[in-house]
Amino acid sequence: MKAAELFVKCLENEGIEAIFGIPGEENLDVMDALLDSPIQFITTRHEQGAAFMADVYGRLTGKAGVCMSTLGPGATNLITGVADANMDHAPLVAIAGQADTHRLHKESHQVLDLEEIFRPITKYSSRLLAPDIIPEVIRKAFKLAQTDKTGACFIEFPENIAKLSIDSQPLPVKHPVMPEPPAERVQKAAEIISAAKQPIILAGNGAIRTGASRHVANFAHRLNIPLTNTFMAKGVIPFKHPMALGSAGLQSQDYVNFGFEKADVIICVGYDLVEYHPHLWHPTKDRKIIHIDTVSAEVDAYYPVTVGVIGDIRHSLDRIAAASKPHQGHTMRPLRDALIDEMRRHSKDRGFPIKPQKIIWDLRTAMALEDIAICDVGAHKMWMARMFRCEHPNTCIISNGFASMGIAVPGAIAAKLAYPERSIVAVTGDAGFMMNSQEIETAMRLNTPIVILIWNDSGYGLIEWKQMNSFGRKSHVDFNNPDFVQYAQSFGAKGYRIAHSDELLTVLNQALADNTVSVIDCPVDYSENLRLTEKLGEMVAPI
Repeated sequence: MKAAELFVKCLENEGIEAIFGIPGEENLDVMDALLDSPIQFITTRHEQGAAFMADVYGRLTGKAGVCMSTLGPGATNLITGVADANMDHAPLVAIAGQADTHRLHKESHQVLDLEEIFRPITKYSSRLLAPDIIPEVIRKAFKLAQTDKTGACFIEFPENIAKLSIDSQPLPVKHPVMPEPPAERVQKAAEIISAAKQPIILAGNGAIRTGASRHVANFAHRLNIPLTNTFMAKGVIPFKHPMALGSAGLQSQDYVNFGFEKADVIICVGYDLVEYHPHLWHPTKDRKIIHIDTVSAEVDAYYPVTVGVIGDIRHSLDRIAAASKPHQGHTMRPLRDALIDEMRRHSKDRGFPIKPQKIIWDLRTAMALEDIAICDVGAHKMWMARMFRCEHPNTCIISNGFASMGIAVPGAIAAKLAYPERSIVAVTGDAGFMMNSQEIETAMRLNTPIVILIWNDSGYGLIEWKQMNSFGRKSHVDFNNPDFVQYAQSFGAKGYRIAHSDELLTVLNQALADNTVSVIDCPVDYSENLRLTEKLGEMVAPI
């Protein structure tokens, strides 16, 4: 068989069902081999969109999402999505065609050293220089991508290697078993927790990634310890859980920070430093920190681990809980009450443009609890992270490691492919929407119904928020938008424009029932931005 055919068989062996990408001259043989494969090749309109689709697909399913491009500019267009997956610890394998190996030693048309370019943004970057190494390279790439901490891997496939003949087979797929936590570390952690006066739990993305959500909820309930989650761990425990405090990570003195200030022991479960830097929640560097994860903690001056419990997070939590003395009660309940009050404050607000709190209230009302929101990056992300209630893990996807704009629309398509029975909403600003809005055509072609909710403020709202906080004036953040309704209709999708706050919930319900791509242009009042943390801080400061 040809090396390209072996390559595709190895992908099939890994259980790959879909590849997101764009065909090119240097991956002709792979594209031809895919015609005889059950793997679905999903042609996107931009390689960045393909990478974001693989990124979100991997994060939602736990299996590596796969994206593919040709050489040169096709490959460099993958970089943002690949870096996002790697920093957010979403399993992904990126593949790029490459020129004939006889051209790689010199200046040549569209030739870049892709192996080296992708090395800093992946767990593993490799070039196929002989057909007989294909089974090893693919098995290694998928093993590393899917081994916690999960992330991105890259394979460069020169066109002349793809054409060579080879007689080989894929390697057996074996998944490593997570190690058991050391008993002495479990006991030490239990002693510290039992002696604590006001412990608090900080749950991170790793708790969801490793399937430990139920164990986290049981741990918090059994020991009566309040829990806050990072943006990327929304839904790690149900918001209705009595120990849930909501999301931390606004990078300012907001209400959750008062919980950290009062805590003497901070229990970090599956927490990645990239999610919410510890200097923001542990500036004093004097609290006891318990690190519960699958790997040892990153070295950081503001993250001095008192005891690390490394191994299967689920077993670590269960065993620590069994060995710890439950706490009688916690004094952080007012923090949760303050957040709930703020969520409800504008639920019936009729102001226009619409306040962020009202948009989120109506969105949460319209969506079923297991539906999925894919949140882009911008001012709306801060509101979604704080105000959008989640009862299940992976129902509000937020990129907050690499935090790249443009992820929502392609990510929503991937989410619909992964969970066709659920409704999917891309929550995006007007700026982020325009970065990958061309993928609406992909969604229409694939018949993947999604709702795109655009928070329209005709500017880079998050940057304006920061500028106003820092300097009291804004700088070069305004722009103009197309007519989003006509834009949606040009793709054959449906378009809605909100003209009054009372319309939003009705339009959301209609769009969710449309069974097509629906774009909602919703003007937003971001004057609330500067008051968000101030309000919450004032509510809880006296406690």
